[in-house]
Amino acid sequence: MAARTKSAKDRPSYRCTECGWTTAKWLGRCPECHAWGTVEEFGGAPAVRTTAAGRVSSAALPIGQVDSRQATARPTGVGELDRVLGGGLVPGAVVLLAGEPGVGKSTLLLDVAAKAASDEHRTLYVTGEESASQVRMRADRIRAISDHLYLAAETDLSAVLAHLDAVKPSLLILDSVQTVASPEIEGAPGGMAQVREVAGALIRASKERGMSTLLVGHVTKEGAIAGPRLLEHLVDVVLSFEGDRHARLRLVRGVKNRYGATDEVGCFELHDEGITGLADPSGLFLTRRDEPVPGTCLTVTLEGKRPLVAEVQALTVDSQIPSPRRTTSGLETSRVSMMLAVLEQRGRISSLGKRDIYSATVGGVKLSEPAADLAIALALASAASDTPLPKNLVAIGEVGLAGEVRRVTGVQRRLAEAHRLGFTHALVPTDPGKVPAGMRVTEVADMGDALRALPRRSRAQAPQEDGVRR
Repeated sequence: MAARTKSAKDRPSYRCTECGWTTAKWLGRCPECHAWGTVEEFGGAPAVRTTAAGRVSSAALPIGQVDSRQATARPTGVGELDRVLGGGLVPGAVVLLAGEPGVGKSTLLLDVAAKAASDEHRTLYVTGEESASQVRMRADRIRAISDHLYLAAETDLSAVLAHLDAVKPSLLILDSVQTVASPEIEGAPGGMAQVREVAGALIRASKERGMSTLLVGHVTKEGAIAGPRLLEHLVDVVLSFEGDRHARLRLVRGVKNRYGATDEVGCFELHDEGITGLADPSGLFLTRRDEPVPGTCLTVTLEGKRPLVAEVQALTVDSQIPSPRRTTSGLETSRVSMMLAVLEQRGRISSLGKRDIYSATVGGVKLSEPAADLAIALALASAASDTPLPKNLVAIGEVGLAGEVRRVTGVQRRLAEAHRLGFTHALVPTDPGKVPAGMRVTEVADMGDALRALPRRSRAQAPQEDGVRR
């Protein structure tokens, strides 16, 4: 007797727990999100269906006749957040704000909730991680009290939707999307099915009501947004809230934005009274001193379109172990290692390979763009020769493995910011363009030209053992 062929209902089906991609056979790596070990069996194979044409919700119009006023952004009252959002919150937009625990997400959004609330625009703040009394205590501390700000502590999706019917807010803040669950969906809160259902229901409610929504998301140990990647595709804006919990600086970066640019960055300062925006944060990244110190160099980095003056520090000491230490903070270890190799081979500084080297930034800022290469190299050279760089000097440029100093974007904006803060001398790549009046700009083609910025008298007096071969 022939074996009975399995029907489509009997055949297993597999689904990726990260992005929700489905397939009829098991794979070790999801071809959609490229995650390993996330494809799991979840039930019968999906039946093949066809969709017939139905009624349209609204007639198609020529694009020139579409009313664009419905997508006009409304300011939140927090200027630095509006900068990243592209002017404010668009009615019906859904924003996902992700960050590590304790970085200040709830504090920032509670401040936004209070400032955005008004007579015409109510705000509903739903917390699933804290009680209402705990949120009220934080609101008292940061002075985020408003008669038009409504607070609810819920973890049930149906209850959240009921609050929307009762309050009719213009802005909904949910803290966080991983703590809310639907009773109609199996699985624990934070799972793929629950996050998808909660996000989908709130997105539909936002679009139907013209209500802006801010969702708080958790991050994994690797720094990625927790939950299925489908969540990032569903929302309109994805923001990343960054910062060292031991520092005051906090940065909000745009990862995805359907209504504006994704290269903007908002700067905030977290303190006991709450969180405040920093329109001019460069002072946090500098150390004010009367006399220059060996091993320090200033540079101008671009965070989005915003130029920020930052300080790079380096320290070299005799190593007590066979393998010298290489410690970095706020800098990429690979770029520091590259600058060490360039200095030794192209700059003829031989002692760096046998010494412990420590390099860091000031104020918790992270420098990852290549424009900081020249400042890193000069700080290391200054520390190796124990010779301070001239006062009020900034260095801008990318350094190649051949020792050449390459051009970078936005040199004129960087120089204008340095001049505004009182710096009078700059080392830049060749052909920098128009420079600010009253600022002395020295063009350097390679590391040899850049190392000549070290004072000659001090270098001549330095002993031969300083590692600089002459």
